[in-house]
Amino acid sequence: MLLIDKYAYLNKLAFVHPLEKMIFSLGLLLFTLIMRDERLSLITFFVMSAFIIWGAKIPLNYYAKLLLLPGFFLFTSLLSIIISIAPAAHTLPAHMGAFTYMNWTIFIGRASIATAQQLFFIVLGSISCLYFLVLTTSVQGICYVLRQWRLPTLLVELVELTYRFIFIFLESMQKIHLAQQARLGYHSPMQWLRSVSMLIAALFIEMFQRSRELNHAMLARGGETVYWHETGAYSKKNWLGITAIFLFLIVYGGYFS
Repeated sequence: MLLIDKYAYLNKLAFVHPLEKMIFSLGLLLFTLIMRDERLSLITFFVMSAFIIWGAKIPLNYYAKLLLLPGFFLFTSLLSIIISIAPAAHTLPAHMGAFTYMNWTIFIGRASIATAQQLFFIVLGSISCLYFLVLTTSVQGICYVLRQWRLPTLLVELVELTYRFIFIFLESMQKIHLAQQARLGYHSPMQWLRSVSMLIAALFIEMFQRSRELNHAMLARGGETVYWHETGAYSKKNWLGITAIFLFLIVYGGYFS
């Protein structure tokens, strides 16, 4: 999480206006979800990955590790789609393999494989769009664009506060965990359970105290928040590039659909 925030500020595309990056990433995300085409999703994945690795100069190994995080959930979801169970007396649909145990039949249907394949490419393209946004745009830039889009102020402020408390939460958790390890708090299973329960309780109390102190600090300043403002300018070259990519995908999708 800390590295994601670091790259969001120090990547090679950090100077690009956040509105351009949000239009580009969210536009391709919506395009991928609406078209639901495997080829377009794969093209979206390669385009976004190219901008992440070569454009923003995000290390390839770090990007690969980020892809593994949702990969586990995607893998389990695909297994639940591919593998089907039906009573042994029922007639099975078109399938590639089946195994009968007692009164039940476990089989892999051809329609399930096609659905899982489509879902895999759509999720792959969608994840790359979201990773491009979070790895190249700071949360201040994202919230700035959300305010420009006239989203409710309360919603935007909750996003900022939640994001801020993630790092406070991680920092406090690391300190408490290190102190517990120094006192051999995880040397046995029972001690591990006790230390984890104490860690959760301590984090809850500290987060409650931090949120109350933050609320008092904001009230002491009259409840007004100083917002971050974008000082960069729009780039005609970027807008032309975004338009060209969208037109290519639209023409490509319309030609092969």
